[in-house]
Amino acid sequence: MRDYILKRLLLVIPTVLGITIITFAIIQLAPGSPVEQKLNLEEGIQADAITQQIVEETKKLYGLDKPLPVRYAIWLKQIFTLDFGNSYKDHRPVIDKIAERLPVTLTLNIISILLVYLIAIPIGIYSAVSHASLKDRATTFILFILYSIPSFWMAMILIFFFGGGEYWDVFPVYGILSPGAESYSLPEKAVNFLWHIVLPVFCLTYAAFSSLSRFQKGSLMEVLREDYIRTARAKGLSERKVLFKHALRNSLIPIVTILAGLLPAMIGGSVIIESIFSIPGIGQLGFEAVLSRDYPVIMAITTITAFLTLIGILLADLAYVVVDPRISFEGRK
Repeated sequence: MRDYILKRLLLVIPTVLGITIITFAIIQLAPGSPVEQKLNLEEGIQADAITQQIVEETKKLYGLDKPLPVRYAIWLKQIFTLDFGNSYKDHRPVIDKIAERLPVTLTLNIISILLVYLIAIPIGIYSAVSHASLKDRATTFILFILYSIPSFWMAMILIFFFGGGEYWDVFPVYGILSPGAESYSLPEKAVNFLWHIVLPVFCLTYAAFSSLSRFQKGSLMEVLREDYIRTARAKGLSERKVLFKHALRNSLIPIVTILAGLLPAMIGGSVIIESIFSIPGIGQLGFEAVLSRDYPVIMAITTITAFLTLIGILLADLAYVVVDPRISFEGRK
């Protein structure tokens, strides 16, 4: 197990390097540049009002006067010291901006993932056991509807009905804390935070548990048709024991596989939700960085997301051993 983990961690290095090289090249091809954003060339300022000297000085300030491979090498050297550079937008250290935003996004996504699995697995088990029944068909119909609803549209509907639109003003729809929450006690601040994230967490959760419950149902139904399940029933074991002791663990293997891509997918999906609900997280920061062509912030977020993806895949592989003890990563002698 230790050798396997070590090998996988070593593979993270070339994989992240490859992702950063591709990302670094792609963002240079995007229309616009930090210089144009800084000098407001796209907002009507006359071209003759900005001399070539100012443009060149601005490029030199950002290090954009160097060739692309040299700029990437400088960025890579900084990364090894955990220095993501300074933001082009406000000249603050990128690591500080991410340190402020990352805990918010991780909190939202960890809560969402926990809810997804806590909801999806029981629904999937119930649907598999009561397959083709009226309740199963009704559950499937509702889940397919939820899965087909775009998250931004769901967010608008929730704000309209529950966020002070035309109906009830139940949940806050802006930020993660109420004004003046700094003076609250720790329990009051925690309750206030949870109250603010009810709608965003729902928007991040409903589509994921809708699809995951279908995977759980299909996987469990396939396992229930296996010969060893029929043997267990023939021995006189109760249906509950057959289901939870023999069938469920084997049916969780595909569900664990999905976990590998769930966290980075939610971070990507949180871009829209954080923008709609004005949540100061990584998603909103990334969206603002793309609009302002803030290359250091874009590269930092891409690197962190790639690293989380690879760590998620590793954790999913390790979880296989917990779910199915027959799986082992030790080399055969």
